Amino acid sequence: MDLENTDNKVPAGVPNEKNQPSSPSSSPSPGYNLDHCQQLLKQTPKMVIIFAMMALSFLVIFQSSIILPISGGYSSLFANNQASANENSLSRILKRAAMSNKTVIITSLNDAWAEPQSMFDLLLESFRIGNQTARFLKHLVVVNVDEKAYARCLKIHPHCYNLINDLNLNSDDQAFFMTADYLKIVWKKIDFLSQVLDLGYSFVFTDADIMWFRDPFSQFDKNADIQISCDQFNGNPFDLKNLPNTGFSYVKSNNKTIQFYKFWYNSRITYPHLHDQAAFNAIKFDPFVRNLTLGIRFIDTTYFGGFCNPSRDFNKVCTMHANCCVGLENKVHDLGIMLDDWRKYLKFIQNQTTMNTTLEYKGYWTVPQLCRGSFRRPHAPKKKVGQGRKS
Repeated sequence: MDLENTDNKVPAGVPNEKNQPSSPSSSPSPGYNLDHCQQLLKQTPKMVIIFAMMALSFLVIFQSSIILPISGGYSSLFANNQASANENSLSRILKRAAMSNKTVIITSLNDAWAEPQSMFDLLLESFRIGNQTARFLKHLVVVNVDEKAYARCLKIHPHCYNLINDLNLNSDDQAFFMTADYLKIVWKKIDFLSQVLDLGYSFVFTDADIMWFRDPFSQFDKNADIQISCDQFNGNPFDLKNLPNTGFSYVKSNNKTIQFYKFWYNSRITYPHLHDQAAFNAIKFDPFVRNLTLGIRFIDTTYFGGFCNPSRDFNKVCTMHANCCVGLENKVHDLGIMLDDWRKYLKFIQNQTTMNTTLEYKGYWTVPQLCRGSFRRPHAPKKKVGQGRKS
């Protein structure tokens, strides 16, 4: 190796050692110190800037990871994270429960309706014994308005959503008809359904006191945006003068329905003393709704009946509603009898198939019983959510 050539590679600004006295122990010359310091000074600003930028980045990352309870930033961050978690939770539930066309079935429960042998059990039983309706259970999302209902739902059903986190109720788990808590719950339901539409999911909303006996989709109008059941149906599905019942509806997710549900939810301000169903009955004539060119259809009680106007044909009925009835006990009693009436019909059909005959079924609904005249009976002083509502 050419050591001389190596020695000749002297850094710029450093004198050649060949021209200096050979003294391994001697200190560098003053010229060397001056030139070396000048070189360092030229490099120092860049190094300081780089170091400062690295330190600032570290400080920002560190500060964003700590909790600052004094400034209030922690509570805001926590609230935002909770809202995001709730939304993500809802998205996951809807995704798991949705049909191939992004449609879900939704019902809502409170503690009393979720108790064993109460409304929730009756609803699930109707799906199981209905004509090809058991398959819809995997698409059913149960929205719970209190912790007890949510806990019960989790034990017996796969798709449960806890709405209580989004409510600010004055009482623990009671909301009497048309009280402030009651109105919070029914309007939160509309807000919740608006969120479902916003997420791109269509839905069938069904009150828990509606029994499912057949596939309802075969009776829906494919061209309608919103289809809603009636307490009284006048025979014309396009007539806005029909008396709607918001306990059962089929709503497609599109721009029209999203705008309508937001308008409906905001109508609670215009009509502060009305519940959701009464407000719907008012805004269906509003110019805003008319300008939306929203396709509203009222569905025939022949297929979607109830105690107000029962379906008379067991061969056509899809759902039956315990409407025009006050009191949870009255509803549970009569709906239990209704399921027995349906079982008698199923047994008759099975016998006809076995015997290869085609006799006409002569049976009929033996309800309402306790629900008949329930509006004239004195009400108990305390009722759970939904008891006492004309639904």
